[in-house]
Amino acid sequence: MTQSAAPAPRVDVMWRPRCPYCLSLRRGLRRAGIATVEHNIWSSAEAAARVRTATGGDETVPTVFIGSRSLVNPSVPQVLETLAAEFPGFVPPPAAERSSWSVRLRRLAGRA
Repeated sequence: MTQSAAPAPRVDVMWRPRCPYCLSLRRGLRRAGIATVEHNIWSSAEAAARVRTATGGDETVPTVFIGSRSLVNPSVPQVLETLAAEFPGFVPPPAAERSSWSVRLRRLAGRA
């Protein structure tokens, strides 16, 4: 009998359009293989209120909620550290291969 893997922990990312910090974090989490539930605070009053509660009244984004913790403008390593602390034993899936131009060029040149 095969034991099914535990579901991935829920990672809620609060963001807003045109926020370069949000874009950077969301991209980094995708590259790290971390599944997220994304909430645009300009489209969701509930998400905006949740951010204000976590930040002491500001709408600072990105704000990330993992388990019982909230992180304001975190880095990808901080998110990974929090996942490990909140969900011991959780191992994120392997990161997707980066699609940088250097990797593409090495492939084209037959050196990758």
